[in-house]
Amino acid sequence: MAERFGLPAAIFALKCFAAAMLALYVAFSIGLERPYWAFLTAFIVAQPLAGAVISKAVFRLVGTFVGAVAAVVMVPTLVNAPELLALAIASWLGLCVFVSLLDRTPRSYMFVLAGYSACIIGLPSVEAPGEIFTVASLRVQEISIGILCSALVHGVIFPGSITGLLLARIDGILADAERWSRDAIAMEPVPELAAERRRLAQDVTELHQLSIHLPFDISRQAPRVRTVRAMQDQLSLLLPLGAATQDRLETFRQEGGRVRRQVAALVIDARRWLAAIPEDRAERAATAAALIDRCTALEPAADPRTDWRGMLRLSFLARLATLIAVHRDCRDLRDQMISHSRQPVTPRVAELLEGRRNRELHRDYAGAARAAFGAFVTVLAGCALWIGSGWADGSTAVMLAGVFLALFSAADNPVAPLKMFMLGTLIASLIGAVYGFAILPRLDGFPMLAAAFAPVLLAGGALMASPRYGGIALPAMMGMGSPALLSERYVNEFVGFANGSLAQLIGIWFSIVMVGLLQSAGARGAIRRTVRSGWADIAARANLMAPPDLRGWINRMLDRIGLLAPRLAAVGQETGQPLYDALRDLRTGVAIGELRQLRFDLPADQGAPLNGVLAGVGDYYRGLDPDAPVPAGPTLLADIDAAIGAFTTNPAPAVRRDATLGLVSLRRNLFPEAPGYRRAVA
Repeated sequence: MAERFGLPAAIFALKCFAAAMLALYVAFSIGLERPYWAFLTAFIVAQPLAGAVISKAVFRLVGTFVGAVAAVVMVPTLVNAPELLALAIASWLGLCVFVSLLDRTPRSYMFVLAGYSACIIGLPSVEAPGEIFTVASLRVQEISIGILCSALVHGVIFPGSITGLLLARIDGILADAERWSRDAIAMEPVPELAAERRRLAQDVTELHQLSIHLPFDISRQAPRVRTVRAMQDQLSLLLPLGAATQDRLETFRQEGGRVRRQVAALVIDARRWLAAIPEDRAERAATAAALIDRCTALEPAADPRTDWRGMLRLSFLARLATLIAVHRDCRDLRDQMISHSRQPVTPRVAELLEGRRNRELHRDYAGAARAAFGAFVTVLAGCALWIGSGWADGSTAVMLAGVFLALFSAADNPVAPLKMFMLGTLIASLIGAVYGFAILPRLDGFPMLAAAFAPVLLAGGALMASPRYGGIALPAMMGMGSPALLSERYVNEFVGFANGSLAQLIGIWFSIVMVGLLQSAGARGAIRRTVRSGWADIAARANLMAPPDLRGWINRMLDRIGLLAPRLAAVGQETGQPLYDALRDLRTGVAIGELRQLRFDLPADQGAPLNGVLAGVGDYYRGLDPDAPVPAGPTLLADIDAAIGAFTTNPAPAVRRDATLGLVSLRRNLFPEAPGYRRAVA
């Protein structure tokens, strides 16, 4: 509790209060009609990290401007056809929600703002369409003031650096990854290793989210986004590599065999290296190269005389060598980040920095379409009820319903945050009533206003820093920015305040009702869609004739693993269930990529044995049903064994090795319980 509400929370609360009061003072000073929007924006964009505040401010400003333009275009054109105007605003909001859910980065906030800003500006302007341009321009000005004041205060007063947090997270992730890799090649199995290692997928996703804010960080020594992307790519490789090496060792143990003495000694040395990777780059490179050379020297030849145990040993040593190289690369990239130089620290880092800059993420088109349809229907239904009831403040309720549907559309269960938002709004309404009709009438001047608001705003700002109470504190602070409390002049009108508060609560309640009706599938539906998407991706990859995109595939599957873990926990299922074994699917996709690359490089006649294997894998994954998954059939196993036998006679040693690695991995992933491969006797 002391850590949560200690000095950092107090400083954050003071900065939120200072930014909100500065924005309010500027808005009052230049005579803006709705100064409360500047006040609200200062709280909405508040973040503990200065770079996150600036990036969120930029995204909010762009989104608000686009939404304002959309409202200016729609309202005057369709004001005489209210049905078409409601349809246009609902369609715009649905489109923005759809795009924001496909983006899945902090940039999505920009699309959310574009959607609900059109609702906020357009719906209340229906009765005065001639003033729409003035209203839109003033809203952009008011929000810009709040953004600039918040960015100024949070960026100057004890600014929190994203760079420091990013480097600290990378250090922690590397330490965990090295421990997990060390445990993966332990001679005795380590319990719970698979469940712990799945956190790597969430860690990589977290790095991706943080890197979006890097260009806005105030630190002059922030690492380049390209370096962070390269680090993500290398970290992504560790999960399939660690799982593969662990699988091969477990297979040796299950079959009652013993690891050869030279291999056992190599494993011991590799684990020691992973436990204390040298800080000096030259020493790190030399020790890693020595271990990799030992792996290569101990690899058995891939030829017709190689038995199943030899193939497993070849697979283990090859994956171990790659695992060591990736850990070396991760440490080199970490050195690149702290070097604050654009010059690569090693030639290998230069190669890694030339890779892709964008990270492939899972895109749930069905889920995005469902949420967009929910927002669309909610606004249409709300407009119909508003127009039919003739309630003057009904536009506020519909407007807020659209806002809340846009804000919480990314949640698997939007009802939970909406209920917290409703509680925070109710608290703000009660406190606001005390301020509006007991305290504000006795105040004179801005200093007294700031002093009167200070206790509530400082307490709310401190609570905003808490993950537990932030969901209630933020709407409470937003509720304190009521037009009845912070307008250009004080108006003692309880009926207007009560109607506005009631409209806010009804808007949230209406959102909860519509979400329950239109998005009831929640986490279970998201799980099914994510699993199906991974299977469809594998099926498509298996049948493509183009070179494989290994990094893109690993990134997408790691993202899916990161999405599945909390969702499975939310519905009370274990993350390691065979039904949702995304790690197995990840390794299968990697093996498919290796085999596709081999087929692409070989003449058609030499690569022909892979055609049946890849087609069979595609057919298997294409036909899987999440409700009743079945294991792969014996025909596919026979095709894999036939391909192994065919490639062991290939005249090129490199082809024999690559084919054996890919086919053995595929066999172990899809048929872990099958007896070992035996060469067919003619």
